[in-house]
Amino acid sequence: MHVRTANADEIPAVMNVLDGAVLSIAVETVRAGVEDGDTLVAVSGDDPAAERVLGALVLDGTHIEAIAVRRRRRGQGIGTALVEAASDRRGRVTAAFDADVRPFYEALGFAIEPLSESDRYRGVRE
Repeated sequence: MHVRTANADEIPAVMNVLDGAVLSIAVETVRAGVEDGDTLVAVSGDDPAAERVLGALVLDGTHIEAIAVRRRRRGQGIGTALVEAASDRRGRVTAAFDADVRPFYEALGFAIEPLSESDRYRGVRE
């Protein structure tokens, strides 16, 4: 598995991963992220012809708009690799998320604070 910038041909696969995680993000946002080099994918294999998108992360500047990993591949470090790649590229990254994924962000060293909405948090990783 390795992480790289997504290409336009992968937009359907990226949307499939994000939709599978029940994330609400517009295809236009993903398309813009791909065009700007702000959408990362974790792919299987070393042969570009046989790669499969296992996870995706969409950035808006330094903010993580969405991150998801295929259900069967969760718990294998793919989400961690995506966040680390985003952090390597941007330095400081932020995210807003629900309480159920707070442990994921805490494990990655995000400083977390509650948002005014119940069960929502904001995290910053320097």
